Amino acid sequence: MQVPLQITHLHAAPSERLDTLIRERAAELEQFYPRLTGCHVRIEHPGQHHRRGKGAHFRVRIEVSVPGKTLVVSRDPAAHLPNEDVYLATTEAFHEMRRQLQDYARLQRGDVKTRIRPPHARVARLHPEEDFGFLETADGREIYFHRASVLGPGFDSLTVGSEVRFSEESGEKGPQASSVELVGQPPAPGVELGS
Repeated sequence: MQVPLQITHLHAAPSERLDTLIRERAAELEQFYPRLTGCHVRIEHPGQHHRRGKGAHFRVRIEVSVPGKTLVVSRDPAAHLPNEDVYLATTEAFHEMRRQLQDYARLQRGDVKTRIRPPHARVARLHPEEDFGFLETADGREIYFHRASVLGPGFDSLTVGSEVRFSEESGEKGPQASSVELVGQPPAPGVELGS
């Protein structure tokens, strides 16, 4: 392994078998993500007054340094898997670290999908007697909507100026909202749309 690997055993003498497993798993991480700048694995064994062996309480903590960040995985099997041994817990912790490295690599490459928020608009006109209205978008377009497309509290909760988010589709007479949802309170009196 090219990056510095530090292995710490708290409350116990080092185990060659466990250290070999750690070195192998750390080398696999480095092969997967060559830009690692450091790796520290800490195995906290039970203290002298605690029992040892299978079912003994221990913790595994892995800290991996990458450019601009430190990734951390902590595994404390005693909380939910009291019979898990230190070798399995260490292997699982390295699997979790690999998943974190995959996520970090995606972020670095810009592969992470950004959540697309539905567009926002203001209610420009309402015709409650005819069950429809019009939205005005930030770019000045008017979008028709019908009472049936209003989610949440419903059509009767809308007022001129109410902020909404909507989903747009093409209708027979131009753009229309397939769903409209109230997201804010109407502007104070005297505030004009589009300001």
